[in-house]
Amino acid sequence: MIQRKTQNPEYWGDELVISSEDLQYLSTLLVEDELPRSALELGQALILRRIRQEEALIERALSQGTLYQPKKHYEIGDRVVFPALGYRVGEVLGVRLGHNPEYGTFQVIQVSFENGKQREFAAEFTHDHVLNRDSDSGSSGEEALLSADELVERYAEQVAQALEKRLEMEPDFVCLAGQWFRRDLLVNVHEGHLNLAEAALDMAGGGPLPTDALLGDLELPEEITPQLRVFSLNYALQEDGRFDEVGPAGEVLWFLRRMEPESVQSTPLHLRYRPLEYDQASLTSEMLALEQTLGDEWSEIEANMSLGKDKDSDPTAPVTVVLTYPHWKSGTLPLSACLRHVFPTGRTHRIRFTFVDEETGEEMPGWVVREGRYVYGLGEWYRRYEVLVGAYLDLQRGKQPGTVLIRRHSRRPRREWVRVALPIQQRLTFEMRKKSVACEYDELMVIGVEDKGYPIEEVWQYVNKRRLPLAEIIADIFPELAKLSPQGNVHAATLYSAVNLAMRVPPGPMLAELVDSGSYAPIGDNYWVLRVLNAVG
Repeated sequence: MIQRKTQNPEYWGDELVISSEDLQYLSTLLVEDELPRSALELGQALILRRIRQEEALIERALSQGTLYQPKKHYEIGDRVVFPALGYRVGEVLGVRLGHNPEYGTFQVIQVSFENGKQREFAAEFTHDHVLNRDSDSGSSGEEALLSADELVERYAEQVAQALEKRLEMEPDFVCLAGQWFRRDLLVNVHEGHLNLAEAALDMAGGGPLPTDALLGDLELPEEITPQLRVFSLNYALQEDGRFDEVGPAGEVLWFLRRMEPESVQSTPLHLRYRPLEYDQASLTSEMLALEQTLGDEWSEIEANMSLGKDKDSDPTAPVTVVLTYPHWKSGTLPLSACLRHVFPTGRTHRIRFTFVDEETGEEMPGWVVREGRYVYGLGEWYRRYEVLVGAYLDLQRGKQPGTVLIRRHSRRPRREWVRVALPIQQRLTFEMRKKSVACEYDELMVIGVEDKGYPIEEVWQYVNKRRLPLAEIIADIFPELAKLSPQGNVHAATLYSAVNLAMRVPPGPMLAELVDSGSYAPIGDNYWVLRVLNAVG
């Protein structure tokens, strides 16, 4: 039986080692075509090479001797090929009688190999044995062997993963936008070329522009393939701090870093969260469900928890979020578990896309900032339509690639009683006041922010410069919210919205503080009361 390692799943899995010879072969392949290739394409080529190598090895070995099978008869001087030993060829030096109580009498051959080692093997052994089967597959015939194409289809992904890890360790290879090439074979892109690229982006308002649009005036060698020219320029731009790659997955777009909005280059002050340690086990299932619903980008709850969004829901369907103060102030949205699939993904830290107002068709530049877990670009839109903290916003993938639809739940403006934050002497107080409202909102989370005469930013600066503890902030805000309710209760969502006027914190640490402090008592449906007030009542 001919045993092919390439038919064994373990050969392409845990046993796979990418050798220096493999890398040399892949280097030659890249040089010959002058085409950068993905790890998947290189993995496919590597699988086909290994298959060809194995077939050539088998062919050479079988030309030098007889395929070993225990049932066969061998004479001194015979040359025998052993597939189980990597198709090593040995010469029979002697034959003796062998015996086993279970199988009876058979022959034993002594075989010498080229390295001088000698081993013994059974011969004229006619009992059932895997090596006595005549088919290549060892079971059901030749048809059981997977073809080269089938092996590629089955194992290319895992080979690509192993290959990518190896290539990342090799300084001679570079990767851009998922494509690999030899560093020493890149086209020379000098400082003058990069200055021209900078000028082109400057004239385009900073970008974004695809690499092809920057190549026109650079006059790179025409004899080089267009793909390699693009790859070489991409590499040079990537290595220069003036340029930022901001394309979504599958697309390379360039932007001048100095012309990116400040809130894209660094996380806005009101979105900066200093992680707080807390015991998530102290939260009830009701609290975890609320945290899932609130959709804070810094929540520790996993996106696929059964408490939250249906995992089988349509990823292209609109998602409704409630706007919180930190994002209202920063002109941003959270890159949270429930919203992440709506926005373009990519391998870069910042991704440029376009917001489209679903009501008016207006287009606005947007930025996904993956490190900061936020999406920027809505400040002017919030101000123009007087979107308030607690407003409902619908977001949905646009039909055009790189676009995201956004819609307010707009309605005719009317004056309504809403919760309003009134900072006094660097602490927050709250009142119910009438305000003109032109959109639907979450009654639990709505907070009117008075811009004139009430310096709410002084509260933020006071709290964050002194790094006041969360417990102290809750102790200040909770009674202020409780006084607005005839029952003296406060919903956790309301407290979350209000606390984030003073410091950036996700629901988890806040809920844990309510549980652990002993000063607050749950009364059901995520409502809480002060224990002192509860005792008096």
